[in-house]
Order: sequence, then structure tokens, then C-alpha cells
Amino acid sequence: MTQKNETRLRFREAWQALQRLRQDPDKTDEVFVIIRALTGKSGERQYARFVKTETGRKVIAEKRDLLETLRDRAYLESLPQGSLGRAYAEFTAREQISADGLVEASETVEREAIDEDRRRFYDRLRDCHDLQHVTTGWGRDLMGEVSVLSFGTAQAWHHGIALIVAQVFWSGGPESRKMIRKAWRRGKEAQWLDAADWERLLPMALDKVRAELALGAPPVYEPVWSEGAPAAAS
Repeated sequence: MTQKNETRLRFREAWQALQRLRQDPDKTDEVFVIIRALTGKSGERQYARFVKTETGRKVIAEKRDLLETLRDRAYLESLPQGSLGRAYAEFTAREQISADGLVEASETVEREAIDEDRRRFYDRLRDCHDLQHVTTGWGRDLMGEVSVLSFGTAQAWHHGIALIVAQVFWSGGPESRKMIRKAWRRGKEAQWLDAADWERLLPMALDKVRAELALGAPPVYEPVWSEGAPAAAS
């Protein structure tokens, strides 16, 4: 079971982290501060929902480690052109990131003492984030990131992620608000990506993956980069 104090919402801690994130949108570690401060009971609800799914039961029973699969570039690059796994490999190479990037950012925040099965689930949520970028078609620019977060919040509510989305929604202009709304609606219509069988989907053609997950066609939009992002300097 989760520890009792993990359900307490730490609003001040989350608000302070949000202000730091506003000053530097590239500080991914602040996102994890916000998420951990405002997880409350949402994490337990997500876990309970996950283990009721076929994929969830398989992940726990087989002790799957998605991170290890995504670290195996030789495997990913051996997959057919146009497959999800190959697209993910190309995405990470193009963006100059790795599967370990989010691990490093998340480890700046103290990890809670929870059981192995819950840790496996929470790590899987973290590790599938960039797979969700690839499958949805939103990039790692500011609007792409908030769209993925809006999409995810529509699928499984989390106070911390909702706070980040709300901050961008109210501080942005009409186009960004429109994009966030569309991402929310898309999340409501799609299959729950947190319970996707990513290991099975990796060798499949990306268009077939999108069809199976009810994602529709990838969006067309103008990326918005932070000043510190590598793409902003190119």
C-alpha cells in the first residue's frame, strides 16, 4: 500500500515549482516536483485502473521493464521502416534525447517508498512519455508538450499535470487555448495510452498503431520553442 502521507497535496511546493518552471520551461525536473506534490490519491486510482486491464496484468505478472526495451537502440533500429519503434528511435536521435533523460530528471526528486508493482507502473508512465509524443504526433516544443499533458489529463486526471496545463491555458493566446482544448477532446476519444501494450506495438506500422489506439491523424501545427531549446537556436 502507499504510505499515508503520500495522499497529502502539497500546494505550496507545487506552486513554487510552477513558478520556477515558468521562468525556465526546459527544467523538466520541476514537472516531477509538481507531479509528486499533487499526486494525492490519483496515482493509486490510476494503478487500480491499470491492473484491471489485460496489459496491466501482463506488465505486472511478467515484470516488464519498458525502459530496458527503449534503451535497446539496436533492437529499435532493426524494426521495419515506418514502425512505431523505428519512429521512436528516429525521434530520439533527432531530438538528441534518450530513454534515460526522463529518468535523470525524475531522480532529482526523492522517490516514495512503495511496493515493486506500483513502482513498475509509475516508472512505465514516465518511460512511455516520448512514445506518446510519437504516437500522437505532437513534438517536444512548448505547445506539443502541453498538448500531450492536456491529452493525458483528459484520460486520467492528475492535479499536478492539470495545474501545468491550466497555467499555459490562461497565460496563452487564443491559438494555444484552441490547441489545448483539441488535445483534451482527442484524449477523451482515444484509448487510454497509459495502458497501451507498448512492447507489442513497437514493431507495428505507426499508422496502424494510431488506428488501434483511436488517435486519428497527427495534428498539423506551428511549433513554439523556448529560448533555451536546441531547436530555437537552429
